[in-house]
Amino acid sequence: MKATQLLHNLGQSLWLDNITRDLLTNGTLERYIRELSLTGLTSNPTIFDHAIKNSDAYDEEIHAALKKDESPEAAFFDVAVEDIARAADLFRPTFEKTDGVDGWVSLEVSPLLAYDTQSTLEAAKDLHARVDRPNLLVKIPGTKEGLPAIEEAIFAGIPVNVTLLFCREHYLAAADAYLRGIERRIDAGLNPKVGSVASMFISRWDVAVQDRVSEVLRDKLGIAIAGRTYKAARELLASPRWQRAYNAGARSQRLLWASTGTKDPRASDVLYIKALAAPMTVNTMPEKTLKALADHGAIDTIMPADGGNCEAVLAEFAKDGINVDALAAQLQEEGASGFVASWNELMEVIASKHESLQLAN
Repeated sequence: MKATQLLHNLGQSLWLDNITRDLLTNGTLERYIRELSLTGLTSNPTIFDHAIKNSDAYDEEIHAALKKDESPEAAFFDVAVEDIARAADLFRPTFEKTDGVDGWVSLEVSPLLAYDTQSTLEAAKDLHARVDRPNLLVKIPGTKEGLPAIEEAIFAGIPVNVTLLFCREHYLAAADAYLRGIERRIDAGLNPKVGSVASMFISRWDVAVQDRVSEVLRDKLGIAIAGRTYKAARELLASPRWQRAYNAGARSQRLLWASTGTKDPRASDVLYIKALAAPMTVNTMPEKTLKALADHGAIDTIMPADGGNCEAVLAEFAKDGINVDALAAQLQEEGASGFVASWNELMEVIASKHESLQLAN
């Protein structure tokens, strides 16, 4: 039995952290669903930047949109909405089979809105309406400004993937925003079953400290942060506040492990997949990592509900001068800035493709 199936049987959802037009049209995504236990998909500005830049599959649609005087941003969302809707349809049987627990796809609001609460909320509503699929998660950054938008989106019945979370405190703030939205729906007599995941970024921790810590601590910080957050999530979801929400018909907000492709060439290519095997969570992984897991991965341990030795490991990083609170804030800011850079490059790619096609015609 493939490790992908073993992980699925454990109770962890395997999602693909990628989307391209070719994946949708050549049957590859359908094959992953059928053969590799894939049950969902996520996207972000960097993923779409690579997809559009490295393929001519989008060229004619982009060219047609810009000929109608649409902006590059509007042209992008035209093609992104089409891709995400097609992916959502492929995962719809999973969504229905699991009664909405699984089978989700994610599309992010413009990263330029990461620090703009009202515009983020308006963009989330617009994307939700345009994709028009029940298994769409709108990605909203878990920044300070994003938290009120998350609450309002959930209250409006819009499923949310809270992105750019880097530590336990980020997760708890995002979970509180989600639950406030659910509690408001309960008080208003609305259906509280609104889907959500909270996306914790893992590998970026180890990249950030790789040259600052001793060899024995190499590639251990992200996993320790994940253990600390998983413990907090398990405690939160078992709390009286959550029990009341469950009794009213709410669903738990699942913890999602993001940025789980190994960046260190000296480490296992399935390092984070094995370490983060945990029931009631999601692991969204790059295509290369998914295939590596299916080819030679093995799942032999489960992440301890109490986080295992995470606090002892984090204490060792503190001795090496790593302030995880400060680094978490830095990583979130850098993550938001990185998506903005990808977004700006994407807009340039779209404009450039349009110009090239005009010259060719």
